Amino acid sequence: MEEKVEIENEEAVQAENEAILTETVKSGPFRLLKANPSSYFKRSWMLYLMLFLPMAFFIVFRYIPMTNIVIAFKNYNIFGGVWAPGNPECDGLATGIHATGCSHWVGISWFKEAFGRSDFWFALRNTLMLNFLDLIVGFPAPIILALILNELVFKKFKKFTQTIIYLPHFLSWIIVSSIATRLLAPTNGVVNIFLMENFGIGPIDFLMEKGKWVMTYILFGVWKEMGWGTIIYLAAITAINPELYEAAEVDGAGRWRKLWHVTLPGIRATIVVLLIMNIGRILGIELDRPYTMANRVVMEVADVLSTLVYRVGIRSFQFSLTTAIGLFQSLVCVVFLVAANSLAKKFGERGIW
Repeated sequence: MEEKVEIENEEAVQAENEAILTETVKSGPFRLLKANPSSYFKRSWMLYLMLFLPMAFFIVFRYIPMTNIVIAFKNYNIFGGVWAPGNPECDGLATGIHATGCSHWVGISWFKEAFGRSDFWFALRNTLMLNFLDLIVGFPAPIILALILNELVFKKFKKFTQTIIYLPHFLSWIIVSSIATRLLAPTNGVVNIFLMENFGIGPIDFLMEKGKWVMTYILFGVWKEMGWGTIIYLAAITAINPELYEAAEVDGAGRWRKLWHVTLPGIRATIVVLLIMNIGRILGIELDRPYTMANRVVMEVADVLSTLVYRVGIRSFQFSLTTAIGLFQSLVCVVFLVAANSLAKKFGERGIW
């Protein structure tokens, strides 16, 4: 009986406290304000004004141009415009013959033509291969570099190293490919001269043999972008609570243990997000890198979708074929992105949405 009375007294006291708190909120200085849209916009109009410019940028330069995707489903004529005039003569509804100068609808004919080309499948294979190797070799590189830089004690040397490794990111691929040509030339290249004089090896033609060209392509990509990628990971490392390192030291953890049990788990969310984004770009590849480093001898492994689009689509004025291939790339990238994000959530990570 006594226990029952005590429980009832506690419930009564709790109910009384809640009633007092509710009354205080309603009548006191902390009373809740009713939602008033007009007063809210009066207070926050500057935020929406600042938001107007980026929204206008995306609408004008991103979303409106996306309407031109219809070119992939038309026999696009540069003089007739993107949108068909919509009369029977232009669409061939009356005569069965499409009028010249019209951008008439052809359905998925351009997709069928793209999938029927052998060079498309070679370019697709090369794109997947090079991007997959970039992911395997290039993705862990900035993580490892960020962990090494974080362990450096001398701040001046650390800043100097960061500056040196960031610089290649600002070089265009035209300059990087010229550097690669000079360094790896079979007769007077610095690398071949060093190998011949010190090890008696060579000359090695790095840019004319298919396997060596792929290796060169991947390594120069890692060298160019590795330093820039470390910025994100170093920022994530600085957000880790220092007390975790102190607690690990108290438990007797050394530098490797702290690295494995504190630093890596602390940046795991950042690693997962960037991995998902990289997987989402598995079929997208820029033009300047393979175009500037490739040559006719290695085109069997160097011809990718971007160079195919440039060579067959743009230079030959087949804009509809170009758009169809680009739309195919985008759809596949979206599929990979959604799949990678769903897989990350199944393993307990937050993902990107």
